[in-house]
Amino acid sequence: MAQHVLDEARRCLNCKNSQCQKGCPIHTPIPQVIQLLLHGQLDEAGRILYANNPLTTVCSLVCNHENQCEGHCILGKKGAPVHFSTIEQYISSTYSSRTIPEKVPSNGMRVAIIGAGPAGLTIAVILASRGYQVTIFEGKDKIGGVLRYGIPEFRLPKSVLDEFEYRHLILNGIKFRPNTTIGTAITIDDLFRDGYQSIFIGTGVWQPKTLHIKGETLGNVHFGINYLNNPDSYRLGENVIVIGAGNAAMDVARTALRKGVRHLQCFSRDDGVAASRHEFQYAVLEGVEFIYSKAPVEIVDEGVIFADVVTDESGERHLVEGSEQLYPADSVIISISQGPRNRIVSTTSGIATNDRGLISADDSGHTTRPGIFASGDVVNGSRTVVEAVAHSKLVADAMDAYMRSLTDEPVT
Repeated sequence: MAQHVLDEARRCLNCKNSQCQKGCPIHTPIPQVIQLLLHGQLDEAGRILYANNPLTTVCSLVCNHENQCEGHCILGKKGAPVHFSTIEQYISSTYSSRTIPEKVPSNGMRVAIIGAGPAGLTIAVILASRGYQVTIFEGKDKIGGVLRYGIPEFRLPKSVLDEFEYRHLILNGIKFRPNTTIGTAITIDDLFRDGYQSIFIGTGVWQPKTLHIKGETLGNVHFGINYLNNPDSYRLGENVIVIGAGNAAMDVARTALRKGVRHLQCFSRDDGVAASRHEFQYAVLEGVEFIYSKAPVEIVDEGVIFADVVTDESGERHLVEGSEQLYPADSVIISISQGPRNRIVSTTSGIATNDRGLISADDSGHTTRPGIFASGDVVNGSRTVVEAVAHSKLVADAMDAYMRSLTDEPVT
């Protein structure tokens, strides 16, 4: 593994105007990291990676590298790009496994993080490194959010998240309260009462979006985000239809095949897929059949009735009358995106939302109630992990500035 990584690192041209860094949403200093590795300074390379991105190991595994760092590599224009994902994964995992973080003395100020997904974990690590006493409240039993409950094991091993929890939460003194949903027994107001100077909301989007067609309540119908949460609890049968063609739908389809499904068809309303090229190619390789330009009109016990979709000259899509056809299936999984749940907003005054139910926040994460910040999918809708981390770094700075302002002496 190490020799392969070094061979790949030696291919880097060390460009002065590095397009790979520009293509990374969090602007990882890729050439600098690679040069440090080549000069035997692995620990310094790892330190820089983690300082820039607390979830660097996770991102090395799940980022859409083909459209980001590797997709912008100069070498990729005429051949294979430098596969920085492999280099990043090696450096970050090796550095993390042999480094014990120095616990920063407490500054006496408490911070509550609601949601242990990418956004919440990022802010927790950053603020703990600045001396804040951080407590994470999570509705599920383990950390990770969508990383653990929405990304399959074959793409992101749970051991990576367990290692992150030990190295970057427990050793940093970050408290974790699992199985605790804010907005039920504990409210936002209770947190302020108990001395939390600032609260961050990063609860993600866990409410499945529906098709609004007849048959969605039948017993053979499931939602993709729920299936990925715990696939072993489902009995899908041998023939399955997945409705949707994004990256989440690819995860659903590939997981179902690994769990014993024999024949899986993935349907898209468009003439292609929304998923990344690599995810699509893996799905095809593993046996997923794709059917395009079809829209579901009804779900029945025997499967799904689809109609053909055509695009007119203005770009509008229409169903072709009389083209309805039943596609048999034992089970149907709907994977067309998710929206936010509103438990926190409905139990808290002063937090505005937009017409999609997402929390309204400015670029620095300030919500409409002082002291409460938000970022990640609950603000922006479903995005990539690295985009959530990049935005959350800005929000962590804003929270830090806000809490420091609370202790400033008044100007006389």
